[in-house]
Amino acid sequence: MGTPGEGLGRCSHALIRGVPESLASGEGAGAGLPALDLAKAQREHGVLGGKLRQRLGLQLLELPPEESLPLGPLLGDTAVIQGDTALITRPWSPARRPEVDGVRKALQDLGLRIVEIGDENATLDGTDVLFTGLSKWTNHRGAEIVADTFRDFAVSTVPVSGPSHLRGLCGMGGPRTVVAGSSDAAQKAVRAMAVLTDHPYASLTLPDDAAADCLFLRPGLPGVPPFLLHRGGGDLPNSQEALQKLSDVTLVPVSCSELEKAGAGLSSLCLVLSTRPHS
Repeated sequence: MGTPGEGLGRCSHALIRGVPESLASGEGAGAGLPALDLAKAQREHGVLGGKLRQRLGLQLLELPPEESLPLGPLLGDTAVIQGDTALITRPWSPARRPEVDGVRKALQDLGLRIVEIGDENATLDGTDVLFTGLSKWTNHRGAEIVADTFRDFAVSTVPVSGPSHLRGLCGMGGPRTVVAGSSDAAQKAVRAMAVLTDHPYASLTLPDDAAADCLFLRPGLPGVPPFLLHRGGGDLPNSQEALQKLSDVTLVPVSCSELEKAGAGLSSLCLVLSTRPHS
């Protein structure tokens, strides 16, 4: 959505949702994804929450796990947040659409302005929004609704090939740096971004597409440099050396290798609010 790095205010809150037992059984997959180690997945999720709260200094809000929502922890797909506005998405999978209800209420309670998608022909997964990706998960109508909702930002559509969301291929590694995986799909998306933006950006190619699924965050504390929350802790070792080249951010590694088995990327596991909402 918009120009990468644009409109990223200082972060104050993060929202996550607990890991239900139903995720471990493979029920959340619905498409043959393997069952996972529940205890390990919950540990990874707990570490993520701890780093958001303690390392990044964010106020952490955790929704309880819901057994009826096996993929509920992937709440990054349920909303697109910019400033005090939250666009509640309409996930591609009908089975995932009830996930938005708890997220909507939490964001309402924080005082955000809620925008709904009323068009039943639209599909939008939140992790397709960096610019706005057009993948199997998000269609043209969904991208148009993002543009209509956030009119203060230039919204461009980037075609995404293959099964990934846009943010599973590339992300912001800094205020003026795009990081992307080395696959053909990732490189094609980066080339499309370069054509669509009027602003010059550096790019960094990582060996692993999943390593580009990261979160560039400006903390709320004055004088503190920005953070890059990225896959680490034993995950994706081939990409760690390349990430060290990002010298203008503080690197904060976190593992989600078990949660990845359910289709989770790092950006799908939390929603970050970039301004302080009204009480």
